[in-house]
Amino acid sequence: MAKWYTQYAKVYDQEMSSVNNDIIEKVREQVQLFSSSDPIISIVVIAYNEEKRLLACLWSLAEQRCDLPMELIVVNNNSTDKTESILKRLGVTYYNELKQGPGFARQCGLDQARGKFMLCVDGDTMYPPSYADTHMKVLDRQGVAATFSLWSFLPRAGQSRAFLWFYEGLRDIYLNLQFIKRPELCVRGMVFSFKTELGRKVNFRTDIKRGEDGSMALGLKAYGKIQFIRSKKARAMTGQNTLGADGSLANSFFVRLRKAITSMGGLFSGKKHYQDEDSNRIQ
Repeated sequence: MAKWYTQYAKVYDQEMSSVNNDIIEKVREQVQLFSSSDPIISIVVIAYNEEKRLLACLWSLAEQRCDLPMELIVVNNNSTDKTESILKRLGVTYYNELKQGPGFARQCGLDQARGKFMLCVDGDTMYPPSYADTHMKVLDRQGVAATFSLWSFLPRAGQSRAFLWFYEGLRDIYLNLQFIKRPELCVRGMVFSFKTELGRKVNFRTDIKRGEDGSMALGLKAYGKIQFIRSKKARAMTGQNTLGADGSLANSFFVRLRKAITSMGGLFSGKKHYQDEDSNRIQ
């Protein structure tokens, strides 16, 4: 049985010139039908140099099975590749954010969102058909301020799928432990949703290079619960860019394992404030 992401994966990491034009026109048509003039959900994609992955992302989003009216917004974060031309070709509503950084991009999306709920999306990630609906069923509950879900990595050619599965399994266990007292540290912007009104009371930090998602989650805790969605229906599929920063998959595993062991003692106590590292500050 084919995985839900199989068709999207065929155009993932591909030049648009190599993609069948029928697929491009299909996605363009779906995107046009997708957008509502009076949305309840705002799906906000941030993209920086995602020309090879954006089509797969938008295709998966345009096929969401959800009865609530939605809008799709893309924030082009000062891309230097063909990201903007792809957005124009697909007829997607988009905004150019010239200040570099995910905090600036996500804040731009938040400023433009018209929906009651905002789903944060990354342009290099694909989403299962019930992703939005699964988040909404939890996010719309009274007392819930935000939700987040899990993600898997798209296997690379020649890579051990068993080891990748093992890697993700241990990470998920760690996230479940971390969630008990420090849910904000579990949040990743590509699988993060919140009530727009509450998000605008906190806003995304734009003075840091990374961690704008966790910082938003930390601020939202003052207004309600952060809920962990573990359902496979909300489990996104993304590339391995973050793993690649540490070299091989095995090396990435051991780097993260050491960090997890080092921070294990802090898992069982809550925290209201985190000290910024100098290297993470935007000068």
